[in-house]
Amino acid sequence: MIQNYEKILERIAKVSGLDKEEIGRRVEAKRAKLSGLISYEGAAQIIAAELGVSFDNERLKINELLPGMKKANVVGKVINLSPVRTFTRNGKEGKVANLVIADETSNIKVVLWDTNHIGLVEKGDVGEGKVIEIMNASIRNNEIHLGSFSELKLSNEVFDSVQTERAIMEKNISDFKVSDHASTRAFIVQAFEPRFFYVCPECGKKPSREGESDVCAEHGKVIPEKRALMNIVLDDGTETIRAVLFNDNLRAVGIENPEDPDKCMRQREGILGKEMIFSGNVRTNKFFNNTEFIIDKVKEVDIDELIAKLEQNH
Repeated sequence: MIQNYEKILERIAKVSGLDKEEIGRRVEAKRAKLSGLISYEGAAQIIAAELGVSFDNERLKINELLPGMKKANVVGKVINLSPVRTFTRNGKEGKVANLVIADETSNIKVVLWDTNHIGLVEKGDVGEGKVIEIMNASIRNNEIHLGSFSELKLSNEVFDSVQTERAIMEKNISDFKVSDHASTRAFIVQAFEPRFFYVCPECGKKPSREGESDVCAEHGKVIPEKRALMNIVLDDGTETIRAVLFNDNLRAVGIENPEDPDKCMRQREGILGKEMIFSGNVRTNKFFNNTEFIIDKVKEVDIDELIAKLEQNH
């Protein structure tokens, strides 16, 4: 069962006084009524609302934050801060700042839209290593968003250790949501023609062409290296999703020479039907307006590990 879903059940049970099994039955009934078109987490939140259980205004750990919250409160240490960006929308100029906070349970991206909050970043009051308290924020696409009604301030809380690695959620493809960092066990059921591109050998970013030279914004003139990517379709029995494999992960699934177009084309038939564990980020492909899975790690299915997990859940 999905870890996030289990946490929701525990919190509903704690507040409502009902046992988890009863809440689980109500969730199943709600999903059946909606023809399975809603995730377990979504159905559980509907049940919570029907029972008068609210998660708003509670101070939560990062791994307890739930999609759709409107008044989330959390404390975390800033582990990454991106430069403030300026954008134009409807003829008006605005600013946005992105950072990542962490506690001992997980980490999450925070998006600042209010000029007062962004001002704290620009002045250096909020920066990497600082601990901040966030109040009255909303959770959208597994990110914390702060608007003009949200609060942001420095905290005196001390974290001895924080989770700097992004938490990976084990999920069925049918429960994938945009911005999830998820893992799923699935079969490769389709593999398309590979595509090729060139990157800076130092940082892996695409260089620009200037005259006769390839120039990396960070490393200057470079001799670019060829890389491959391949679109595939994964099926875990609950749904299918289009996914993208890059060089090293193409090798992990059995493409021995991804940079060689002829060999790559010949070997792609051999990966069909392979069952593996895929981890990565779920995002929206804006060109096709569909959801896709950008894979950053592939590993073989470990039968002993699967048996141990099944035994844990019983």
